[in-house]
Amino acid sequence: MDLDQPTVLLPGDVRMPLLGFGTWQATGQAGYDAVLAALDAGYRHIDTATMYGNEEEVGRAVRESGLRREDVFITTKLPPDRVGRERETIEASLRALGTDHVDLWLIHWPPSSPADSIPVWRELLAARDENLTRAVGVSNYATGQLDELIQATEENPAVNQIRWSPSLYDRQRHAEHRDRGIVLEGYSPFKASDLADPVLTRIAAAHDVSPAQVVLRWHIDHETVVIPKSVTPERIRANAAIWDFSLTAEEMRDIDALGG
Repeated sequence: MDLDQPTVLLPGDVRMPLLGFGTWQATGQAGYDAVLAALDAGYRHIDTATMYGNEEEVGRAVRESGLRREDVFITTKLPPDRVGRERETIEASLRALGTDHVDLWLIHWPPSSPADSIPVWRELLAARDENLTRAVGVSNYATGQLDELIQATEENPAVNQIRWSPSLYDRQRHAEHRDRGIVLEGYSPFKASDLADPVLTRIAAAHDVSPAQVVLRWHIDHETVVIPKSVTPERIRANAAIWDFSLTAEEMRDIDALGG
């Protein structure tokens, strides 16, 4: 992957861009237009899911962007109601996306029956071993649930995608991921943030950027993957324009403290 933006290394020598584009609720033509705008703005990581119902539009936008497939990192996710139909689900995702593999496949939510947890994880590992996906991980998992998978299979999820923002910052949870070699990926970075918070507005003014850009940069400087979503071209471009500044150690500490 030819990238001039920061990435994090996943098992299997897979490089995942720290900035991704979230596509939840971006469906139909609006979804296609948003993904095309994101790729045009410089995003090289697109996050979708079977549940979003937009894999076809995402795949078409990637193909029509003029970028090479290997230069775009694509994530999709297995819904909780597809337990026992994992292989069928990834094959349907690949058909919709128009590709022979995704870069990351996640279990979208822990299965409702704990007894299904390990079998589902084994199916993801099998899909990775068959090159249907380059890396596998989970979403919305607690640390204990991560440990259960690791103990049963000796295979750590590459990624855990969870709600994350300065106001949700939890130093211990952050460390628990790092200690296990699991990349923390944050979703809904703005929904859980108060962009009018004086700490964020002060730091934004110091760098001549917006509070939203500060929130994204805070993720990046923590080496946390972040996937802002928007269907507005100006906002999509602004969210990608975070490479010309970085936060000081003191600013990072001040933002971390918003997590209480």
